[in-house]
Amino acid sequence: MNRYARQMLFNPIGEEGQQKLADSSVLIVGAGALGGVIANQLARAGLGKIRLIDRDYVELTNLQRQILFDEQDVEKSVPKAIAAKNKLQASNSDIEVEAIVADATVDNINDLIQGIDVVLDGTDNFSTRFMLNDICFKHGIPYSYGGVVSSRGMTSFFIPEQTPCLRCMISEGAGDGQTCDTVGIISPIVDIISSYQVTETIKYLTGHFKNLRQTFKTIDIWSNQQFDIKLAQPKKECLTCQQHIYPALKKTMNEEATILCGRDTVQIHKKSEMNLVKWKERLETIANVTRTPFLLKAQFDNNIDFVIFSDGRVLVQGTEDIVKARTLYDRYIGS
Repeated sequence: MNRYARQMLFNPIGEEGQQKLADSSVLIVGAGALGGVIANQLARAGLGKIRLIDRDYVELTNLQRQILFDEQDVEKSVPKAIAAKNKLQASNSDIEVEAIVADATVDNINDLIQGIDVVLDGTDNFSTRFMLNDICFKHGIPYSYGGVVSSRGMTSFFIPEQTPCLRCMISEGAGDGQTCDTVGIISPIVDIISSYQVTETIKYLTGHFKNLRQTFKTIDIWSNQQFDIKLAQPKKECLTCQQHIYPALKKTMNEEATILCGRDTVQIHKKSEMNLVKWKERLETIANVTRTPFLLKAQFDNNIDFVIFSDGRVLVQGTEDIVKARTLYDRYIGS
């Protein structure tokens, strides 16, 4: 416990609280900007088990704000979950870190939350957030929400049976469509929002429920604005926390084709798995192919790149036209 001596000197945690952290498990969905800071802080705080899931791999533009990655990860096209695990285990070998390279979808979310005490949001889209909100309220697991773009961030800590849920605070489809790839982002807002998420999580895991912040917080650090909306009573008509319908769990999240907003990329997921060795052999006669232990990159002459993952996902890079992406997929991959 000497590693955590300064943390245990903080009276609200102490030795008892430190042991509670060691006995806890969290799921972090998204290992990029928010998820990376969240995972780093929780790992260094001595949280017993961290389960990370992320579908993407490390790119050069990530390094400005995603603290768990470096230039070697970019050069090797390491999946974010794997790169994050490597950095976390290097900083604290006493904890357990489970890395999953995949989408978090309705097909696997029930398995992902098994044995989990808190779910933390490191995602970049509201469809996944509403799914996390619904699965957490269905199974009675706290959900630490966070979102950032530009110089703005929002966060709240939702607890089933005690607070309203995300759906009570934000209407589905109410987003303004802005993303980090379209309006940019500065790193400090990432650190601030993720630190709020971690702090509330530590309060909860160590049993300091009276100290939990009972607000939905919005911050713009560039224009120096900050708002706190009190977590009032849940909306009576809420489909999640009041009517228990959980609509996000009834949708087909793992659709065949999904536009990755602002990335000039379409993700296609038609197969359950793909053998990277075999696909390298098939594609290297018509494309410039590079294989890593985690993915396969194929560069074609038509300014289209494919990134193939072993779980069956294919990123068609160079277009946001689903019809075109499917046509190219069928041309090079087939049904």
